[in-house]
Amino acid sequence: MTAALRSQMSAKWNDGFTRLNRTEPGITGLISFSQAWNVATDYLHPRDIADPTFGKKTTDMAVVKAAFDTINRSRRLPVMLETFLDDICSQFHLITSDVEKYLAQYEESDDTAVINSLIFRLVEWFRAWAPIDELGPTIRSAYTLTFQTQLFSILRPTFVRGFKALCTSTLVPVARQTPEMWEAFEALGLTDRYEGIIASVGYERIEEYVHETCTGKWDTPCLESLRSWMTMQIVPWMLPMYAKGAVNTDEARGMLQNVGSRFDFHMNKTLCDLRTSEIFDIIIDFPDSNGALQDLKECLQRVDQRAALVQSLRKSNRKRLLHPGADTKLILQQYVATIKCLRIVDPPGVLLFKVADPIRRYLRERPDTIRSIVANLVGDDDSGDSLVDENEPIQPLQALETEDYNDPNWDPEPIDAGPDFRTNKPSDVISTLVSIYDSKDLFVKELQVLLAQRLLAITDDNFDKVEKERRNIEILKIRFGEAALQVCEVMLRDMTDSKRIDGHVQSKRPSIVHPTIISRNFWPSLESSDIVMPGQFQALQTEYAKEFSTFKPDKRLRWLPHLGTVHLQLQLEDRTIEADVPPLEAAFIELFSQKNIWTMDELVSGVGSVDRTAALKALITWIDLGVLKEDEESVFRLLEVAEETAPAARTAPTANVVEEPAMSAAQQQQADQMRLYWKFIEGMLTNLGSLPLDRIQTMLRFAPGYDKTPEQLAGFMEAARREGLVVGRDGMWKLNR
Repeated sequence: MTAALRSQMSAKWNDGFTRLNRTEPGITGLISFSQAWNVATDYLHPRDIADPTFGKKTTDMAVVKAAFDTINRSRRLPVMLETFLDDICSQFHLITSDVEKYLAQYEESDDTAVINSLIFRLVEWFRAWAPIDELGPTIRSAYTLTFQTQLFSILRPTFVRGFKALCTSTLVPVARQTPEMWEAFEALGLTDRYEGIIASVGYERIEEYVHETCTGKWDTPCLESLRSWMTMQIVPWMLPMYAKGAVNTDEARGMLQNVGSRFDFHMNKTLCDLRTSEIFDIIIDFPDSNGALQDLKECLQRVDQRAALVQSLRKSNRKRLLHPGADTKLILQQYVATIKCLRIVDPPGVLLFKVADPIRRYLRERPDTIRSIVANLVGDDDSGDSLVDENEPIQPLQALETEDYNDPNWDPEPIDAGPDFRTNKPSDVISTLVSIYDSKDLFVKELQVLLAQRLLAITDDNFDKVEKERRNIEILKIRFGEAALQVCEVMLRDMTDSKRIDGHVQSKRPSIVHPTIISRNFWPSLESSDIVMPGQFQALQTEYAKEFSTFKPDKRLRWLPHLGTVHLQLQLEDRTIEADVPPLEAAFIELFSQKNIWTMDELVSGVGSVDRTAALKALITWIDLGVLKEDEESVFRLLEVAEETAPAARTAPTANVVEEPAMSAAQQQQADQMRLYWKFIEGMLTNLGSLPLDRIQTMLRFAPGYDKTPEQLAGFMEAARREGLVVGRDGMWKLNR
């Protein structure tokens, strides 16, 4: 050892001795420091509070404080703190065993009271080991940090689950919570450590209450009642944690402002998510669901869920609306309801533009969309549900909007609007429907065709319907313009002129023929036919045409014998049958006035060139009425005397029939046609499960050439059931697997 090193060590020794001995003579100061150190460390040493002797030992706090003062003056307080914290760590196994005991009890009982007792037990440990306040906040903070670090390292997930359950139990009812419990949370650092868990308790309660009270309740808004409930239930629960120390209401309100905003946001988001999941059914229930739409509008202003709403509604539309099983009329009704609902939720129309695009593209591909819209406009919709609100004013079709930057009320487009947004925003519902297509000419042409069909179906008994059609056209002129409906005016005038001409002809030569006389150049192209009406029908037409030529020498009649209706009264030997039938059926039965038995080829040649399928269909009408019978293939006989066995039995035979006769040619024709559609039916029942008969009928209408009645389909399904292909129960049909 060198002299320099020896000198340095001697200096440090003297400095340390002086610091410990202070200015006392000899080593009396060192002895007093040693005694003070023993007193202080003995006082701070962590003890087992479960020891029966704990707390019974009396301690002279004056001596303890004097000892701490001696150590502090000797500048050895940091060393003593380090020793104290090491003792905390080495003795923490006492707390660990206590915690494990309580957690084991909780795992067995799931009783939150056990967790509550554990927390207060930990507070006892914390306070029992805490240093006196006279040591200052630094030592107190160091102790708290060490204690909490050790505590959180030994708490298993079971404690977290129990702690959350305990917080939940304080929420319902609020009166169960106590200030002491929240103070214990604060003392142990649980409030900061598990702030997310405590907040999640409030969030989950909000979600639970929103779903309990608002699911399926769409007639009135819910937000106001939800906020009142928050004020009565959630805010008092939040006070001990988020507004501790507040001395008055205003101070508490200020402290709760930020956290209250978070809880209000979560309530809006929960309600918005609920309404988003229900949006398809809300639209179906409109206008009775207006309250839910008002809630959704307000929530979307607070919560950025617009994209989720669009995605949810488009997904529901694809699954529940835009498929072959949905009738076009229903799709249009849902589309119109969607327009009205989304205009309430989002007046600028951005959401409607994004949701409507797939619906519009799907409707554009459907062949009967235009007809369904036009039929609804003229009141020819069998469903009775109008696409247009009766209170909505009738106005011309609106042109596409363009930006008018000189408008003082102009607003910029919403930030989520697409590039084509402004070009698809007419406000009128009918204008929106017409804008599905590029031109309104398609609607005008379809309107002409539909009007022609409706006018040609009018008979002398209900000629007043012409005036009704005239009123419809006057209303439609406002929408489409007079020029577009000039042809319709000519058609209506033809009906009036036809009535007048027929009256004149009847006055000169009374006839049972009452034709509708139309202008060939102004009516839509009507299907032509080569049918020649035989017998008395031909004579009646000739007589009427002759008298017409006398009244109108510059015109001549060209008969369309396949159109119209013939009222017949058949006088048979044992009965009289009256029926209103198409001309082809009347032509066939007229031939049977010449002889009682005809072959198919003879019948077809007797009325001109007729498709064999149409001929069979016409003959089946008389077979169903019991007037004709097919004795053998393609040979038909007039039944002057009715047979006992009703021919209708072949359509839906009873289960008691054991051996069925061979089918006739007409029956075979029907069966062959229905077999073509079996694959369609099988696919429906495979993909969609059980279906009612009317739903199957609706979906089969999309099959090429399908023209069967529900009664004929019912007969086919009965036959399929007898063959074991399907099972029918309570009006529902499914595959027999």
